[in-house]
Amino acid sequence: MFFYRRSEVREAEVDSSRAVRGRFSTRGGLLTRLAALANARGRPIENRPQVENLPHKGGRRSPRRNAVQYNGRSRRPSPPRDSDSISMASQPPQLDPAPRPRYARRLLVACLAACVGAIALDSLLFRTGFYATILEPDSSTGLFEMVLRRELAAQEYTGRPMVATFGNSRFAWSPKAIDHRPGARKYALRSAGVAGSDARAWYYMIRDLDPTARRYRALVFGVDDYDDEDRYYNPNDDVRALHYVICRLRLLDAFEFARSFDSRELQIAALRGGLLKGIVFQNDLQAFLANPRKRLAYVRQCDRDWNTWVYDFEETTDSMAGLEIDWSTLKVTFPPGANADQRSTVTGFLAHEPEPQIGRLAAFQRTWYGRIIDRYRGSPTKIVFLRLARGPVPRPGNLTHKLSSSIRELARRPNVILVDEHAFDSLERPELFRDGMHLNREGIRRFSYMLEDEIARVLDGAGR
Repeated sequence: MFFYRRSEVREAEVDSSRAVRGRFSTRGGLLTRLAALANARGRPIENRPQVENLPHKGGRRSPRRNAVQYNGRSRRPSPPRDSDSISMASQPPQLDPAPRPRYARRLLVACLAACVGAIALDSLLFRTGFYATILEPDSSTGLFEMVLRRELAAQEYTGRPMVATFGNSRFAWSPKAIDHRPGARKYALRSAGVAGSDARAWYYMIRDLDPTARRYRALVFGVDDYDDEDRYYNPNDDVRALHYVICRLRLLDAFEFARSFDSRELQIAALRGGLLKGIVFQNDLQAFLANPRKRLAYVRQCDRDWNTWVYDFEETTDSMAGLEIDWSTLKVTFPPGANADQRSTVTGFLAHEPEPQIGRLAAFQRTWYGRIIDRYRGSPTKIVFLRLARGPVPRPGNLTHKLSSSIRELARRPNVILVDEHAFDSLERPELFRDGMHLNREGIRRFSYMLEDEIARVLDGAGR
């Protein structure tokens, strides 16, 4: 047992208030001194003493009231030594600068909760399917979704076996020309192509367009060539795919879709967009909020009239008559009055220097066409590949040493049909093209007839 003098208690109050810049009672000053004493003796802060009872005003303490709790065990403090008094008077209580584990856990939990909340809010806005119905129809995402909705609706009223075609703007045909053609129609041809799209985008469209893999008699894919020729661009790093399929991406697709890009920057952008779709939709959302009434009116108009616009569309009658290319020098003679679009498509698509062949296109096509074919394994649906007309003046095949033919490799799988690669060679004439890549009105009319006949021929020959 020992006693504290009143003067010592006052000294402890003054010292502790200077150390922590606040007023403490006698109890607080005593606790501060005991904590400093514990630190001086090498005890950790967590073993700081806790006084069970306070002294009476008389200054004397009973043995029970003097008991101090250390780690759950009662101990009676010994009288302070002179060195302890000096240490306590000269040093303020020190706190451990290292954050305690519980603070780190709380921070981690808070971060996780914020991430989950952000994904939940993003999912509520952009994964329920509502926002896809009010997208700007003229945007790449809006056009992709418009085509998908149109084809889903067609499945409800089309009685004949359906054949869906997939391609970019080069795979253009006219449903009106086919309907005005004399004779009965055995198959209902539907166009699900989107300008600028590729096999990666078509895979995600088909997954939602035909979830049972049995709704179509055949899926027809138009390609530029059965042989693989790499160009200056990398098909894996076509960022347009992210904007085309953003509405079709599920949470589980985010990492796989991001890995389909080669560029690290695009991988990060695709991953962020796949997890938080609002990042991709932010420009469209801002435009919608700027004038929601105008957007909704235009969306309603497109939903009402889109089928009519597509059905009645007629391509321009412009032609490339007079185009000549010297393939030994790649010198081009353009027709009189050729515009900038005609010149750029001829030089970029036809009269270009050979590129190094490293197999990028072959790998891309094996991956994404392979996934589509795998979806229809064991299904009655046929996968059909056809080579489109190569251009107003076809590029000779010997200009580039092509290393592989991924389309022919895929055609060896069950349920895959390869149309004769020369089936549309008769269309490769300057007067049937509006530029270096696309057929004009007369070219589309002829191609539509030939397409219907060729599809009927290969499907009838393949049977069920």
